[in-house]
Amino acid sequence: MAATEHSQQIKRDSKDYLITALLQILKTKDLNEITITQVVKKAGVSRMAFYRNFETLDDVLIFYFKPKIDAEFNLIINHVPQKQKLTTLGDFFTEMAEEMRLAAQRNYEFIIQNIFNDNMNRFYEQVLDWQNFSKIQKKYWIQFMSAGVYAIWREWLTSGQTETLNDIHTLLTDFQTATLTALINETKKQ
Repeated sequence: MAATEHSQQIKRDSKDYLITALLQILKTKDLNEITITQVVKKAGVSRMAFYRNFETLDDVLIFYFKPKIDAEFNLIINHVPQKQKLTTLGDFFTEMAEEMRLAAQRNYEFIIQNIFNDNMNRFYEQVLDWQNFSKIQKKYWIQFMSAGVYAIWREWLTSGQTETLNDIHTLLTDFQTATLTALINETKKQ
């Protein structure tokens, strides 16, 4: 049993070293310029250790960002009153502002956006009653809102946060309400 615990600790350490190494290299290079060889060298682990844990460099970033983003959405979905959901999401984005700027600059923002989109799907599945909507309406409305919410937060964070957080929350709430109302009205016409 001790050997198993020890090997599991080595695997966790290898993952941590690889994540740290990749994040450090990303401060000076774009993701598409980085090789696995560079990462394992910086991490001080073997290529075998890399492939025991990940298949690609994208997987390293997914492993790093997914738990952070999932945890925030779990909090929003399960523990925060409805009126505070946007504020909680805004606080999260503010905390991630520097990481998002770097992701946009170093060409790995798509990883964060994909994880965000998955969570927005989960969020809207939980907070809205979809009984009166078609599968197509549901699918594309969620995609529309996810892309819009992400784009607004991204623009706000990367452009220096000149508007207040409350202005952004109000804007998002207005967009969500208006588009959902339009979707409801369209459904009533059918």
